[in-house]
Amino acid sequence: MSAYDVESGDQLHPGDPVTVDRYTTSARINHWITAISLVLLALSGLALFHPTLFFLTGLFGGGQMTRMIHPWIGVVLFVSFFALFVRFWRANLWRSVDLTWLARLGAVLGNHEEKLPEVGKYNAGQKLVFWSMSALIIVLISSGLVIWDQYFFPYSTLEQKRVAVLIHSIAAIMAICVWIVHVYAAIWVRGTIRAMTRGSVTGGWAWKHHRKWLKELVTGRTKRGRTQAVP
Repeated sequence: MSAYDVESGDQLHPGDPVTVDRYTTSARINHWITAISLVLLALSGLALFHPTLFFLTGLFGGGQMTRMIHPWIGVVLFVSFFALFVRFWRANLWRSVDLTWLARLGAVLGNHEEKLPEVGKYNAGQKLVFWSMSALIIVLISSGLVIWDQYFFPYSTLEQKRVAVLIHSIAAIMAICVWIVHVYAAIWVRGTIRAMTRGSVTGGWAWKHHRKWLKELVTGRTKRGRTQAVP
């Protein structure tokens, strides 16, 4: 398909209600591996971050085990998120309409989406989450390798390790904050979680929240002679 944010696997199904395939099974598995890795990484990282949170090491078999598996969870997160990045980067490219969407953020928070411009598969908020996590995960893996003494001890100085620990901690806190916003938004906008559990959304949901994406999907099908009705 030529539309930049209509991806392979996006399909329309007639019925009552009309349903729209938003994520393939492999994309959902990829997403949940990333999500679970991020949660485990946050918990194990917080356990090592401050003595008052050391009790969290009990979730991973103790302090030594937590210290050992934390960086490996980070590797899993990096690889899994990289796969997500390859899947979704094109649909998350910044467009001029995204600035208008952000300028009308009050309408978003007030649930007055009729005042918003039509957006593609992802709105400006979702794109900011995507690119923020992309940048933060690169920072986390880069700084994490510097302080992973089991394998990379000889390749950096003590001062570099100290700076890396500070950068790693700040990036981790920022990533947790972005994750909280992402989860809150998914719960707040009804029907969003269904997309990542069942892979589909209703036609009404797509029309309300991502109308441009739905129109591009319909137009693509029309060109092939298979127009579908949309509520």
